[in-house]
Amino acid sequence: MDVSKIQGNVHPDAPVKSVRIRVGRSFNGFGLSPGITKQQRLDLEKLLISAFSNFTGDLEGDYYPLLGMDEAVRQQLVDDHFLFVSGDPNLISAGMERDWPEGRGIFHNKDKTFLVWVNEEDQTRIISMQKGGDVKAVFERLARAINAVQDSVKKESGKDFLCDEKYGYIHSCPTNLGTGMRASVHIDLPGWTAEGLGALKTRCEELKLQPRGTRGESGGQTGVTFDISNKHRLGYSEVELVQCMIDGVNILFTEDLELQKKHGL
Repeated sequence: MDVSKIQGNVHPDAPVKSVRIRVGRSFNGFGLSPGITKQQRLDLEKLLISAFSNFTGDLEGDYYPLLGMDEAVRQQLVDDHFLFVSGDPNLISAGMERDWPEGRGIFHNKDKTFLVWVNEEDQTRIISMQKGGDVKAVFERLARAINAVQDSVKKESGKDFLCDEKYGYIHSCPTNLGTGMRASVHIDLPGWTAEGLGALKTRCEELKLQPRGTRGESGGQTGVTFDISNKHRLGYSEVELVQCMIDGVNILFTEDLELQKKHGL
């Protein structure tokens, strides 16, 4: 992932509240979530804990296992919107929540801008995020974080990311095949809100983007703030997907200003 190839950034005047970019990664020698054994899950967690201890600089942080988690720690992770929880009917039906919560946990750095979810839907979810609209900075941190996880695990165990020449990085959910990347911003779009959600969805489709509510994939929409992300995972590079998101968000922002005038906002 060559961050230097990204052209421009989200417009500084765009009302972007935050940026979040994540990827999923699986390792050779361990089952995917629907079929992973309890021992494999524990062995992978142990390997990742060791990897986390090697992180330095702005990636350095702490790992919080779900099993036996202190209530104060749990509440802080909830308040930070970092904690993943059990109970998703899709994950349960696919066998992904067996032996819950053993072998699962969350790592985050001291600045709370870099996270790794361990043994949730995927073996790892590597996440970079921060307030404001500096997509390039978030992407740069993500690229370093991915390399840090990969290099540390490979050095200790010889195991590498599970990657297919045709399908890219292998995930538990087929919709993440390819890059497994979702690059998103939370942005206020009052003009598009007035124009209607259907119109926004149509425009995002044209721009290869996907609009969601800020409550997640199935949480619905409230107010004028939208989660806008790249639609595709497969068939494009990470740089192409981030560039697509940046360019598309800038277009939506420009059009939103015109729609605000149209609707007298």
